[in-house]
Amino acid sequence: MADTMTAHPAADGRRRAQRRKRRLAVVFVLPALLLLGALVVYPVLFSFGRSLFDADGDRFVGAANYAAIVQDPATLKAIRNSAIWVVVAPTLLTGLGLVLAVLTEKVRWATAFKLVLFLPMAVSFLAAGIIFRLAYEQDPDRGVLNAAVVGVHDGFDDAAAYPTARAREGHGLTGGAGGPYSTGSTVRPGGSLSLGFIGVAPDAMPADAKAASDADAAAPGTDAIGGVVYLDFAPGGAGTPGRVDPDEKGLPGMTVEAVRDGRVAATATTADDGSFRLAGLADGDYTVRLPAANFEAPYQGVDWLGPALVTPAIIGAYLWVWTGFAMVLIGAGLAAIPRDALEAARMDGATEGQIFRKITVPLLAPVLTVVFVTLVINVMKVFDLVYIIAPGPVQEEANVLATRMWLVSFGGGNDQGLGSALSMVLLLLVVPAMIFNVRRFRRSGA
Repeated sequence: MADTMTAHPAADGRRRAQRRKRRLAVVFVLPALLLLGALVVYPVLFSFGRSLFDADGDRFVGAANYAAIVQDPATLKAIRNSAIWVVVAPTLLTGLGLVLAVLTEKVRWATAFKLVLFLPMAVSFLAAGIIFRLAYEQDPDRGVLNAAVVGVHDGFDDAAAYPTARAREGHGLTGGAGGPYSTGSTVRPGGSLSLGFIGVAPDAMPADAKAASDADAAAPGTDAIGGVVYLDFAPGGAGTPGRVDPDEKGLPGMTVEAVRDGRVAATATTADDGSFRLAGLADGDYTVRLPAANFEAPYQGVDWLGPALVTPAIIGAYLWVWTGFAMVLIGAGLAAIPRDALEAARMDGATEGQIFRKITVPLLAPVLTVVFVTLVINVMKVFDLVYIIAPGPVQEEANVLATRMWLVSFGGGNDQGLGSALSMVLLLLVVPAMIFNVRRFRRSGA
């Protein structure tokens, strides 16, 4: 009996101690719970309630806003783009991170290489968006990507020499802007022509252009047609239109053709003084033509921010920012792989490709899954890059759920009921991935 009486005070003391610990724990956890409630729980509940009302928030509409989501073409396009992001971006990032993590193990300066790839993570999405908006500019003089593309293109395909040139009206040539231009009347071998053009700025003239030759003084011969192609404009506006004046220059590099019965009989290229000679012609009537290739507009590169490429272009910017993150996480998992398994496979004669496919990737599967799911959660919420990089005219083509939600609510739509419904849809799409990730972390911790 005495033992029982003495045991009760000890048990009561333990219970009191446990209660004190719980109260102390609550005291420490309470600020975090209050913040969580104020910043997460309350906004979620408020958004859900707001999604059940109309744009003004005065009339209860039930699930009408959710029904409007599947009926709005712009919203459906945003859902389609979000699906593209979820499939493409995490897959590419996980694959790139895996390849780079494996390759950096073979590099002497692996730490410096990882640091360089991880540096974009220090750049905000706002700054990254501005950087890539400039990089994707259509004008090659401003957009670095198109400057490179145009440089490569022009290295294989010469640009037209005179994209702005046009024939002097009423002086022998017919044709519209951009060519081709042809003589209004036919010419027989032994004849000469003066073909005047305007619209070429002085700074656009080739450096090797010389004073235009006198077509009347040329002697092309009985089997050839000769002449000159020149800039029919003298400095200061002097001179006579349609005639070669002393201060006027020839247009070198022009392609000139002699055409008979719809077929090209001879071709020539103008010299530095603009002169040309179409030789080897049989007797007959010919039309002299300057093909449109002489006047084609210069190649301006790829329309990165056009409707067709704007989403892939923005995903490219996202890859630049997040590749380092994927590489570092996968690299940490790679460092934990037992080296004994790799060495045993090499001793058994396995190639590096077989080791990668059959040992490295399976052992890294848990890490790759965590990285992939984390990136899925992240791309579902992407907003900054899409909003900053996509120009106004193609904004709708690039929209994802997050940008659509903002535009509907605050960017001119002023329909916070529909915007709240979109936010709830986005939350429902993100939560399963978050739960999956949390469970994986708990299992790995256990």
